Amino acid sequence: MQDVRGADVQDAGDARDAGEVQGTAARLRAICDEVSDRFYERADVVRTLVVALLAGQHSLVLGPPGTAKSEIARELTGRVEGAAYWEILLSKFTAPTRMFGPVDVAALTRGEYRQVYEGRATTAHVAFIDEIFKCSTAALNETLGFLNERIYHPESGGEPIRCPLIGAITASNELPTGEDTAAIYDRLLVRIEVGYLADPSNFAALVRSAVGRPAAPVRTTVELAALQHAVTVAVPAVDVPDAIVDAVCALRAALRRKELVASDRRWRQAVGLLQASAYLDGRPAVAETDLTVLTHVLWDSPAQRPTVEREVLHLVNPDAKEALDLADALDELEAQLDAMAGQSREALSDWVIKKAHNKLATAGKRLEKLRAEAAGAGRSTAAIDRVTGRQRAVRARVLTEALGMDASMVQDRP
Repeated sequence: MQDVRGADVQDAGDARDAGEVQGTAARLRAICDEVSDRFYERADVVRTLVVALLAGQHSLVLGPPGTAKSEIARELTGRVEGAAYWEILLSKFTAPTRMFGPVDVAALTRGEYRQVYEGRATTAHVAFIDEIFKCSTAALNETLGFLNERIYHPESGGEPIRCPLIGAITASNELPTGEDTAAIYDRLLVRIEVGYLADPSNFAALVRSAVGRPAAPVRTTVELAALQHAVTVAVPAVDVPDAIVDAVCALRAALRRKELVASDRRWRQAVGLLQASAYLDGRPAVAETDLTVLTHVLWDSPAQRPTVEREVLHLVNPDAKEALDLADALDELEAQLDAMAGQSREALSDWVIKKAHNKLATAGKRLEKLRAEAAGAGRSTAAIDRVTGRQRAVRARVLTEALGMDASMVQDRP
């Protein structure tokens, strides 16, 4: 009888743990939705940053100034209740003590050398490091130790300090140029490119938001303990089926044929991202759709990213791969528009009627169908949505520049 009661208690505990896991994942999904609603064309960026945090990995947001890199990072990291948060803007003059703990002046007057760690990287659970590649030579080794092993070696020597860091979001306007900062770049598993808004309707909404009075946003948060449990227990428990292992092996072979080689360490760490992606969606096992997160992992230079994206999508998402082919056609169309600069209105109108209009309309209808098929099959629509935004942007340019339409009259439709 005692064994039966014990089993009942165990079952109840398992059910409670499962409910807590689902609750944490649901709150994180709500956070993704809320932040994505606030920042136009950043849904994939937001989700990927959350996945990286769940995997206990660091991420890089790469893009020009004014693309909301810092705002998104602060908004996400500020949603973890009870977490110690640390933020810094690096420069080549940033001293290690400014990052990890300044000298206690009062103690120094008593002849004691002591550092104040509170409020610095040393005690942070989540961190945002802006201009990461401007890290000074003096701070380089300590920054690498902080990101790699979550440790800091005090200035006075002694035992290294264990840092409670779950993950760091970093940002930069440019790629590293020296060997020293390249070492930091290698430790950032997730690399996300961002650019300026592509969809004219989103840009118009952004402009309107500058003069309107926004309503108080809904602000879902997650407890630090719940996030830590997800990172250390729930995410590693997500199953990785043999079919996913086979798919990863096939992807590695395909990329090697393109002379794109990632380290074994990067591939191994990427498995945690796949588990985190499945966990975020509330699934007990990794599925093919989770492989799309690898488009942010397996490239070194932005020029390589399209090739990586195509290989990943060819493996898991054929409709998204077709969307990328449509994006190439849109790029060609825009290049033709640029080449016709200065020509007469008649020549431009003739080009629109004979070439541009039909291509844009066909692309728009096909993208709508691809999105519906992907959504119906439970596949990610992020790549399709991005290309749809590109189609709308090119269409708006054609209507305003080639046909002379007023921008306010251009309707927001494919």
